[in-house]
Formats: sequence, structure tokens, C-alpha cells
Amino acid sequence: MLFLYVNRLPKLSFCLQQRLSFNVASDTDCDVPTSSTKPEVSVIIVNYNAGKYLRPCIESLLSQTLVNFECFLIDNGSTDGSLDTLPELDDRFTIIEAKKNLGFAVANNRAASQASADWIALLNPDAFARFDWLEKGLNARTGLPNTAMVGSTQYLALEPEKFDGLGDEYHAFGIAWRAGFNHPVHDIETRETFGPCGAGAFYDRHIFQRLGGFDESFFCYHEDVDLAFRMRLAGYRCVQSSDAIIDHVSSAISGRASDFAVYHGTRNRIWTFFNNMPPALLILLAIPHVLANLAFLSVSIFREGRFKPTFRGMRHGFFTRPKSKPKKIKRIATYSQLLKSMGWNPLKVVKRESVHNQPLP
Repeated sequence: MLFLYVNRLPKLSFCLQQRLSFNVASDTDCDVPTSSTKPEVSVIIVNYNAGKYLRPCIESLLSQTLVNFECFLIDNGSTDGSLDTLPELDDRFTIIEAKKNLGFAVANNRAASQASADWIALLNPDAFARFDWLEKGLNARTGLPNTAMVGSTQYLALEPEKFDGLGDEYHAFGIAWRAGFNHPVHDIETRETFGPCGAGAFYDRHIFQRLGGFDESFFCYHEDVDLAFRMRLAGYRCVQSSDAIIDHVSSAISGRASDFAVYHGTRNRIWTFFNNMPPALLILLAIPHVLANLAFLSVSIFREGRFKPTFRGMRHGFFTRPKSKPKKIKRIATYSQLLKSMGWNPLKVVKRESVHNQPLP
């Protein structure tokens, strides 16, 4: 039996054996807001066969210090009975059954269109929010001028001595990476990052919708980086909060190295670059981007089962365009601001290091 204790998680502990179970605060511990109260944040969870992880994900919301929220749980045609495992929910929760797998991008966009709060918070169904996640995430909005995104600090739920991610970074050659992934846990500070990882991301809902939300052709993978790029172009920034914390099983549903994940990650990486890079920078960086992708293809030869989905993703990425590309973004950010938000050192990609390490005031 493997017992995993998560620090700084009052009233929330989990034990992994054949199941995950959470102990959460009782309904008497907090006052649930009435339906007439405008929520401070709208939480969106997209479920697709999350199995034993969905219930503790939902229960982690029931123990939040910030209780004035609404939650949209969209089920993308799950066949594993995960919805049947849910605890009793109050009227803050709305369950939407899509009957088929719409994909991460479409499902989040649909929920965002029904949300009423000024900010939305995305939480993966295999992620568990620390008790003050919503409160700390919203508090981080004031960390930078023009903040429209806030990223969560992510720990690996099954290996709590390691980080799952410290925000999404973007190299100028068109390669995105999750900073800190699989790194040993160490002291961190709130800082700026290119964009938030969609497993636990906060967005200004009005800006999210004005910029078209997630590109629905992406289906899943890299749509958070694509959106962050568009928000960057529009002059907005992202705070990576050290205090807004989630524990993430990470790729528990689709598989980290499945054909599905490799294909969509490869194709969408290329789409993100060509969809968003301003023309002058595109001329400068297109050849390095092609070479970077050829390097990925070369490495995939030596990794079992990676070559075919990588090649297929490259072929579709370079020779097709998204059918549902969001409207063209008027660039507000200067070239200097945009380039400063990106990484230039390829070693940071390889080592999964953060681009900006300067703590915010």
C-alpha cells in the first residue's frame, strides 16, 4: 500500500491502493453562497474517463476557503462510470453531459460561454486543488500590470517530492515546455511565465472570450500555449503563482507518450508557431522552427513507438491549417516585449527550466 501525504493540505489527504479517497470539510465548515450571489470565479472541469480521480478532484473544490464559486463539469461522453462516483453536490455545480468526446478545447469554450464570473479557473479531472487554490489564484491577479492569466504550481500527485510543472514556457524557435516538470521540489517564488498550464489555469473570462478562447481545431494538447501566445500578442501577461497549488496525476487519462498525445502535441506545436508568430519574426524564425522539429523527429527514431505519430503530426502541422482558427489578433505587444517573454537558450528547453526567475514584488 502506498500512502501519499500532501503537505499544506488541511482536511485533504489521499491514500492510493485500489482507489483514491479524500476527507473534505463538512458542509457546516463554510457558508455556501446563495444562487443570487455573483460568483468570484467559474471553475471548469472537462471529464473524459477520469475514473477514480474525478471524485477527489471534485471533493477538493468542496473544501476550498473561497466558497463563492460556480463549477461546470463537462463530461465528454465518458464510458467508465466516473460520473456515478460523484459526491452529493450543491447548486454551485452544473453537470453538462456532452454524449461524445468534444475535446478539451471545445468543452472549455462551451463552459466559458455559460460562466458568469469575471475569471474562469480550469482544473483537470486528475488534479486535486489545495484548500486555498482558488483564493491564492485570484489573489495573484495583481502581480503584474495587464495580467490576464495565472498559472498554478503543480506537484506530481503520485510522486509528491517532484514538481509536475511551474508554468508553460516558449522558445523563440517554436518549442513549448512545462517548466520544472519532474524536478525535485525546492523553494520557489511567484514570477512571470509565458502562459499557464491548462491543468490548473486562471483566465480573465472577458479577454478569453474576446480572443476566441481555445482554438477548437486543436482538440487537445498545446491549446493553452496557443491561447497564451494570442494573449501575449494582445499585450497581456501571466503570473505564475507559487501559492496556488494543485496536485496532478499528469497524463493519467490520455497517456504521456501515447500515439494520441504525441501526434496532437506535434501537430499543434507547429500550428501554434505559424498561427501566431508575427510576419517579421516568422521570416527570421521559420527555418529554425523547421530544424527544431526535424530534431524532434530524429530523436523519435530512438524512442519506441514515437516515430510514426511524430512524423504524422509534422506532416499535418506543416501542410494543413486549423479549420476553426480564432479571429486574427491585433498585435499590441511590441516585438521587444514579445521576444523578452520567450526563451532563447535551448538548454532551458532540454532541462525544462524557467525563462524568468526574477521573483515578483
